[in-house]
Amino acid sequence: MTASLLGTYVWAIGLIAWFIIRYPYARKARRTATLRAVGWSRERILLAIATIGLFVVPLIWLVTGWPAALNYQLNYAAVVVGGALYVLSLWLFRRSHKDLGRQWSASLEIREAHQIVRAGVYRSIRHPMYASFWLWALAQAFLLPNAMAALGGLVAIAILFFTRIDYEERMLIEAFGDDYRAYMRETKRIIPGIY
Repeated sequence: MTASLLGTYVWAIGLIAWFIIRYPYARKARRTATLRAVGWSRERILLAIATIGLFVVPLIWLVTGWPAALNYQLNYAAVVVGGALYVLSLWLFRRSHKDLGRQWSASLEIREAHQIVRAGVYRSIRHPMYASFWLWALAQAFLLPNAMAALGGLVAIAILFFTRIDYEERMLIEAFGDDYRAYMRETKRIIPGIY
């Protein structure tokens, strides 16, 4: 099996694992009342962009081979790095959902009985879910042997993260005030001890 084919398989298996991880948490979260939502239209657009970069563009390439002019050969080292990043991404993704419980939401919402989560991975970083998406996009860049499919995730996550993060933190400051400000001083956004 070529490295390019192996990378594509690893990416596809990771994508399936992502859906398996998310499904039960999304089901539970739907049963928890939303008290406040922020920027509904903006949220839909940003989530659509993320979906396009992480799912749609790679799937179009996988099914149609388009754009073939941007294909290249992977080496096994890239697949190993991409696979390791994907495993780390999936672990962090699952752990984030587990630590948040019913407070998780795909869009910016304050849920019923919402609290600041400081346990688990939230002890070190405020936004581990975003960190997991960055890792996923990096893994995709190493695993898919097509420049558009490989880099689409990084572009999409950059747009999502840098457009959304300030709104999210303002919403949490409005909801929790000085308690959230103190949490911000204690933690970094997505990279422990750095950013």
